[in-house]
Amino acid sequence: MFGYVMVNKLELKVKDFETYQAFYCGLCERLKKRHGLSSGFLLTYDMTFLAILLSSLYEEEEKKEEWHRCIMHPTEKKRVIYTEFIDYASDMDLLLCYHNLMDDWIDEHDYKKLLLARSFEKRYHEVASMYPRQRKAIKKYINHLHRCEEENNQNLDCASGLTGKLLAEIFVYRNDIWEQNLRQMGFFLGKFIYLMDAYEDVFEDKKKNNYNPFLSMAEEADFDERCLSILNLMMADCCQAFERLPIVEYSDILRNILYSGVWMKFAQIRKTRKEGTGERKDV
Repeated sequence: MFGYVMVNKLELKVKDFETYQAFYCGLCERLKKRHGLSSGFLLTYDMTFLAILLSSLYEEEEKKEEWHRCIMHPTEKKRVIYTEFIDYASDMDLLLCYHNLMDDWIDEHDYKKLLLARSFEKRYHEVASMYPRQRKAIKKYINHLHRCEEENNQNLDCASGLTGKLLAEIFVYRNDIWEQNLRQMGFFLGKFIYLMDAYEDVFEDKKKNNYNPFLSMAEEADFDERCLSILNLMMADCCQAFERLPIVEYSDILRNILYSGVWMKFAQIRKTRKEGTGERKDV
């Protein structure tokens, strides 16, 4: 479900994109060093965004920059940024990925997902013990989401609100004066992510008889416009909270993501459907 909170490279200065990549590579490196080489697949754009956001907000003094080669880029060294918030983001990536894999195992009985989850299960329990509040939020999210799906609840606020509450807890790094704004950011961004995913999958979910809160309106003529309006409301509230934070460093990167990058997938999906190559034509 995650993966929509991405940067729009075409609208970003070269130096800012290089900084974004340095955070992305930093998160990748910390996932490997903290959680094992096999955890490279845990890397997400969403937690890269969170690492940059928290690093900017708290003006990390112990930021380190290094140049590394890696398996993906063996011929040249890449700039890598490390902060304590990258470590936090890597831990959240691990917790979320474990529960997503186990959830897929329960829903689909996919043994590959089960084996992947089991491969870092010990490390999951070690990390989860460090973050009782976040662990509780993730477990609550999974349990309540199953209830929404079982009831086939078509209220958009049901499942999306659960995702919002989950991300709200993950965005709050510590209890301080910025907690409320971070929580609001996480809540509405989480709702946006869930609804964007539902929008992308709606016709495939209809074929497979899977739960999707957009199914009841998917065949309406103004479906795309209604979805866009709903998603705009989510991001407006998210950005409103963001603009209340004293963000200076990396502000151009963060605004690029919030005001442009998150919409790239929507534009791609809509274009594909308009061209007649999407899922809608087969329904």
